[in-house]
Amino acid sequence: MEDQALLIVRDKTAGQSWECLVAGEELVLGRDERCGICLNDRQVSRRHAAIYRQGNLCFVRDLGSRNGTFVNDNLVIQPRQLQDGDEIRIASRFRLTFVASEATAPLYRQGPRRQGVSLEPGTRHVWVDGVKLEPPLSPAQFRLLEHLAAHAGEVCARQQIVDAVYAEESVEGITDQALDALIRRLRERLAETGARQALIETVRGAGFRLRQPE
Repeated sequence: MEDQALLIVRDKTAGQSWECLVAGEELVLGRDERCGICLNDRQVSRRHAAIYRQGNLCFVRDLGSRNGTFVNDNLVIQPRQLQDGDEIRIASRFRLTFVASEATAPLYRQGPRRQGVSLEPGTRHVWVDGVKLEPPLSPAQFRLLEHLAAHAGEVCARQQIVDAVYAEESVEGITDQALDALIRRLRERLAETGARQALIETVRGAGFRLRQPE
């Protein structure tokens, strides 16, 4: 198997991190859900930047993004070769650390192991108490869980959730029934992991919250 480099992606807003192999000839980063790494933030262009391989070397190039791509705080104007430990910054929210191929295997095999809910936004994979949920959640389900996880233990109001889940759409037609159906289906999917308790709690008259690990 060909050696593969790794990106460690950190979401400063959500307080989460995940890992993604740099596989194939090109890995596109952007807000579009079809990107290899989806970075869901309005400061991120739909197709923001790309990491590609030339032989055993990896390079990053900006794809004409609105807010630019930075490596070690330097604006990427021309394609730039990546070195082990380089930090790619996209918007104010995301930091991606490049790990050279010789260091990837032990990192990638670890996977999320902590108790509670772990998310990998680039692939929409979810782990509950270390158990991976298959198949991945739908985009709307993942955005809902991502928002609740970013505010774990806090009550999220209905309108706050609607704004987060349907940020790219008109929210006027999103009814309470539609949101309740989305939450019900997400609960069913999370229960597939054998979780011992319902992870999403309804707080009557206030909204919903994700339970903290016990």
